[in-house]
Amino acid sequence: MKVDKLSVSFDPDLGDAVRAAAQRSGSGLSGWLAEAAAARLRADALAEFLDGWEAEHGELTAEELARATAEMGLPLESRVGPAA
Repeated sequence: MKVDKLSVSFDPDLGDAVRAAAQRSGSGLSGWLAEAAAARLRADALAEFLDGWEAEHGELTAEELARATAEMGLPLESRVGPAA
């Protein structure tokens, strides 16, 4: 498998926290960072999509957000936007 090797720099406290999180998850540091980066890219893409959708259709209501949260089976604290 082809890989793209990167060099990253962190504040020491953040570096320690990232290494500890990777260890707790049972994955290697590279895998943990790749998963975190992929999650951030998905979140950014979703935010961009929702911004465009809301620009065209209007802001999502608290009721719509609550329904989507329930339909996706997400815990209430993971909700994005105003609380219902």
